Formats: sequence, structure tokens, C-alpha cells
Amino acid sequence: MTITDLGRVRLFHTVVGPARAAPLLLVHGWGGDGREWSAHAEALADRFRVIIPDLRGHGRSEVPDEGNTPAEMADDLAALLGHLGAGPAITVGHSMGGQVVNLLALRHPERVRSVVALDPAHGAHGAEVEQIPARLAEYRGRGACAAAGFIEGAFSAGAPAGLRTAHVRAMLGTPDHVVAQSYAGMYTDPGAVGVRPHSEAYLLRRTQPALTVWTSAEAATWERGTLRVPGSRVDHWPDSGHYLHEEHPERTVRLVRDWALRDREIE
Repeated sequence: MTITDLGRVRLFHTVVGPARAAPLLLVHGWGGDGREWSAHAEALADRFRVIIPDLRGHGRSEVPDEGNTPAEMADDLAALLGHLGAGPAITVGHSMGGQVVNLLALRHPERVRSVVALDPAHGAHGAEVEQIPARLAEYRGRGACAAAGFIEGAFSAGAPAGLRTAHVRAMLGTPDHVVAQSYAGMYTDPGAVGVRPHSEAYLLRRTQPALTVWTSAEAATWERGTLRVPGSRVDHWPDSGHYLHEEHPERTVRLVRDWALRDREIE
């Protein structure tokens, strides 16, 4: 584990697994950090070189005053993969991290072999879009305290004990300006891809195979209409809250392993 100065930002990251194994990048979401991938990383490290960063502004990474957006985070990860000599990588992201790995695939296609996005922060429409201005105003005014309220409601009734509290604590520890800038970067900044028409445009530009898992049947149906690359697919997990990878860690590990093994034909 180390903090690496990439020139543009200092990122904390850990790497586990054989140095010569296929690289697998695991990316957390808004207000989180790489610790949420700990169980997955241990389970996958027998077959992959697992890279787990804390995104800029989050966890133990540097907290810039500006630029805490998914696009900048994607560029950070391209620099990190280059620094590690890793790639093209199988990239896995949850929520905002799902948006980040898709942007990484578009902005730095040479760094990405395939994408796995878990309940990603794109495809917003209808009432969700109508709520964005008020939510952003609240995040700009109250920062992490306001965002923690969203996190409280993001789990299913069957979520493991302690998971909700862990994520509320992580969000409360995220600097207020990072909370607001990240949300704006997902949905309202120029070039943001979180709202459905913009999401469709960027997903159609993706050239790598992709697997997306949604907890919403409607979102899964919508995203199936954006698939153009052979081998891509969309799954629906109806029995999950937003943090589906932590509510179902073993299922997630199987999903990622099966996808990666098919994608790379690893023996």
C-alpha cells in the first residue's frame, strides 16, 4: 500500500495478487473509499493483480480544492495504471465509480480491456433528474451531512449488519466540497454524463465489452438498448440495495471472476 504522486494528484492505493497476473481495477463510489473492496480483493487475488485506489478527495488520497469530478478521477486512474505498468485492465466500478470506469474506457481506451459497472451513476431520468438541482444546492450548503441522508436509504432490508453505519461514517468523513463537486461532476457540469440522454451518448461511444448490473429493472431494460459491442450484457439483481457488491460479496466475486475469465480466456 502506498501514496503515489502522479503529478496531477497523490493517490493512495493498494495492490494485491501476482505481479504478472491480469490487472483488475476496483473503484469505489461517491463518499466511499477502497476499503469496501477488501473482501473482494482477497478473494480475487489468487488469479488477478488487484488494484484498489482511493479516488481523489476520498479516503487517504489527496484532497484538491477543485476538480473532484468523475472525468478528472478517470484521468487519475489512467495515470495510476501507467505508473504501475498495468493494462489494459478489467475495470470494475460501483455507483460513481461505475461512471468513472466508463469514462476511463472512453478517455483512455488503451488502458481498459473491459468494464463492469455496478448500479452506476448514469441513466438518471424523470423524477430523479427533477430532484438534481435541489440536491446539489443541499450538498453545496450542507455537504457531507446532507449526503449522509441519501446513504442512509441506500440499503436493502437484508443488508449485512454494520454496512449502513460504515458507509454513513465514510461519507461524513468526506470533505464537503468534494461531495458537492463530485455530484455536480456526475450530473450538472458541462460534459457530465449522468442524465440519460448524455449517458446514452457516452455509452454508445464505448468500444470495450461491458457488463452492467442494475438493481432497477427499468434501468436494466434501458441500458440493454445501448449495447453495441459483442459480448456486452446487462444483468438485473432485484434483491439488492444500491451497495449490491457489499450486500452480496460472494455473488459479486463470482460475477467478476466469470466475466474476467471469459473476457481474457485465462487458464
